[in-house]
Amino acid sequence: MSVPASDLGTAHIGVTGLAVMGRNLARNFARHGYTVAVHNRTFARTQSLVAEHAADGTFVAAESMADFVAALERPRKVVIMVKAGPATDAVIDELVPLLEPGDIVVDAGNAHFPDTVRREAALRALGLHFVGTGVSGGEEGALNGPSIMPGGTRESYASLGPILEAISAKVDGEPCCTYVGPGGAGHFVKMVHNGIEYADMQLIAEAYDLLRHGLGASAGEIGEVFAAWNTGDLESFLIEITADVLQHVDAATGRPFVDVVADAAEQKGTGRWTVQNALDLGVPITGIAEATFARALSGSAPQRAAARGVLPADTVAWHVPEPGAFIEDVRLALYASKVVAYSQGFDQIAAASAQFGWDIDRGAMARIWRGGCIIRARFLDRITQAYARDPELPLLLADPYFSGAVGNGVAAWRRVVAAAATHGVPTPAFSSSLAYYDGVRAERLPANLIQAQRDFFGAHTYRRVDREGVFHTEWSGDRSETAE
Repeated sequence: MSVPASDLGTAHIGVTGLAVMGRNLARNFARHGYTVAVHNRTFARTQSLVAEHAADGTFVAAESMADFVAALERPRKVVIMVKAGPATDAVIDELVPLLEPGDIVVDAGNAHFPDTVRREAALRALGLHFVGTGVSGGEEGALNGPSIMPGGTRESYASLGPILEAISAKVDGEPCCTYVGPGGAGHFVKMVHNGIEYADMQLIAEAYDLLRHGLGASAGEIGEVFAAWNTGDLESFLIEITADVLQHVDAATGRPFVDVVADAAEQKGTGRWTVQNALDLGVPITGIAEATFARALSGSAPQRAAARGVLPADTVAWHVPEPGAFIEDVRLALYASKVVAYSQGFDQIAAASAQFGWDIDRGAMARIWRGGCIIRARFLDRITQAYARDPELPLLLADPYFSGAVGNGVAAWRRVVAAAATHGVPTPAFSSSLAYYDGVRAERLPANLIQAQRDFFGAHTYRRVDREGVFHTEWSGDRSETAE
């Protein structure tokens, strides 16, 4: 149903920016009984939404930003769904002069969290609430129930939260939406979610490549393997769609669809932001980093062209005597590597939460990722339970369930990575995840030598294992040791 824009102050919430995501969010709000003011830079798009989806609920179509704001009940709740960056700032600049203290501005795009921190501080100074909100689930999730990660003030969540929880996905009756934390916390968690998504997708792609090379299997046959995996511990949205994609046949050529898709994966930047921030925080997220670099490598056309057929491989033909055992090895290696990616991502969330004073509940993040979002998976229930057992858990891998589950697959993981290296199949995410696992469990790392080298050439000092303090050796002199 459409309500004239002149019927002012009746809408519960407003959405400006009616591309696919904004359009579907507006419909989702309307389907849940909320009157929704809708606005777009081009009024024709606003009109088409109301005309085509009036059956979803009550919309107030606004041609101007002033009419849009006037249509909202107080305190006003405005959701911005435009391209991240300058476009978001432009909308905020147009919107803010029309608002009053206490009104709530929600940025539901994929903003970089430092931008959210900046915007939140600027609007707070004007008496407005700015809520940087991660939304995951793509266009289908936006319409039928996404995972929602709102930041901002608790006061704003008291007013906005019930509406967001109503439209979010539900798992076991619980909404996949919760208050994340102040400032840029919501968009930060969404950024890390996307980083984990990069790793998850790369690991799945490597598993596919291993089965293709090791077994000589067709895409359809590998799709059947993924479909079977989706009935067990690996059950997830990404495994499900992988099975579907691999079994799809290209209508134009009759070939497996995946075989006609160019092998260059693009990215929008959230994975890169995740890696950059991890470097700033000093958190090793090796699986996510390798997945991000793997996408960059896939698009490095001149370098790949120069290397193809020129760089020696020194490999032999791959013969797998027991296909069933090999498939199981790859499954176990995939599960273990996925756990590492999630463990690293939650470490990054913990580090940022401590640095910025956000007090993020990692168990709650795992809970709201169980439905609606791209990385939804069965084992997120296990992660939720792990943080319920120990909210301060320093390492997800060290939780009894995960240490046992990953430990059960370590031998298979090593066989898979070794076989991939021997036969020249690149597995950057599998390999780096195993290296991280071995590094974090090691009694002693060769970093002692690195620190000694740093002291030698730069007097950077070192600590000793046998007594407290910081020391330096006079390497260019008599090599005596002094306490700093």
